Amino acid sequence: MKKEAGVYKDTGVATDRGMNGLPGISLGKQTFSSLGNPVYRLFFFGMLGFTAPMNMEMLARSLLIYRITGSASILGLMALVTAIPMLFLSLFGGVIADRVQKKYVLLAGQAGSALVSLGIALSLTLGYLSPEHAGSWWILMVASVLKATVQGLMMPSRQTIISEIVSQDQVMNAVSLNVLQMNSLRLLAPAAAGFIIEAFGFAPIYYITVGFYLLSMVFIALMPPTGMITLRGSGALTDIKEGFHYIRRETAILLTLVFTIFVVILSMPYQMLLPIFADDILRIGARGMGMLMSVAGAGAIAGSLTLASLPNKKRGVMLLISCLVLGIALAGFAFSSTLYLSLGLIAIVGLGQSGRMTLSNTLLQYYSADEYRGRVMSIYMMEFGLSSLGTFTAGLMAEGIGVQWAIGGFAVILVIISLLALIFATRIRKLD
Repeated sequence: MKKEAGVYKDTGVATDRGMNGLPGISLGKQTFSSLGNPVYRLFFFGMLGFTAPMNMEMLARSLLIYRITGSASILGLMALVTAIPMLFLSLFGGVIADRVQKKYVLLAGQAGSALVSLGIALSLTLGYLSPEHAGSWWILMVASVLKATVQGLMMPSRQTIISEIVSQDQVMNAVSLNVLQMNSLRLLAPAAAGFIIEAFGFAPIYYITVGFYLLSMVFIALMPPTGMITLRGSGALTDIKEGFHYIRRETAILLTLVFTIFVVILSMPYQMLLPIFADDILRIGARGMGMLMSVAGAGAIAGSLTLASLPNKKRGVMLLISCLVLGIALAGFAFSSTLYLSLGLIAIVGLGQSGRMTLSNTLLQYYSADEYRGRVMSIYMMEFGLSSLGTFTAGLMAEGIGVQWAIGGFAVILVIISLLALIFATRIRKLD
């Protein structure tokens, strides 16, 4: 796929470099320069309709299943059953991303997500799923597996389409803004969900998410086809094998993937186990849990705005430092029993997570060849499944040694790994 004069030859899609057609040099112009691209704007607003319901459902699902069962291990089990489709189907999602126009993959994924959410909403309305029915948690398990299946097949396309919309020097800015909208909704959506649950119950949350998914489909439908299909003819398993061979040859990509996977496994489980902190450690309930998630989102917003304003330099070093900060803050949060201290620390956790998400995503897309980018990002998207495996392990540990020691122990390991990477992983440090 060739880019000349800021335009893709095969699509004619403009890829504005800045709000004035040039690389942004002032803080304001550089920070939001990708929004000067009309196709990226459609994608940006379309993804708002994906991340808003995702964040609302994250709070509602984990809190509902914990109130039904009162079990940390069941929370971990739900994470485990969602890990399997995310782990294996993301590989096929990478092949799909290199075979099919990504716009149509996104449309199909949003439609599937809307159907699953509608199913949960109807189950709650009709009384099949309820906090009062101890055996009804299996419905959430099945729905989580279906949602994970959809996301596993869709997520590589969702990530790699950015590189087809904007110019190469705008990838970090575009990814940062995409993470910014995700984190902005982490600030607003969980707090809104907490208030809605307290006032009206769980069912309205899922009806609202259906509406968001449908709105997202409208924006995605307005996008033109982007990029080009890079795979034809060979079988999916052959394509996956070739993708692994490519990653093995590219040492910088391999090291970035491996490091990111370890970080995800160690840092993400706290999100699924947050209801235990909210109900049992800090004793702040659904509204307080929404507040914790929102403050984490505020920290992440600060990180995204900062990264969107920075030049394409020292991104490998920034990735490693972000993960170190994330580990230190998460360890502090895990052992905190004071609300205000927990709020301050979880804001720093959000800042570190934003850096990890934006920089790892950007580096992998920037250094991957066009014909392999979908399959490289499919490995990256396996982080969602691997984080669920980490959550399952943390949930089992929480039953035995307590949630604070489980999450805190993971965080300490993360700090050690990040320090070792800063010292020894020169290939990552040298990435710009």
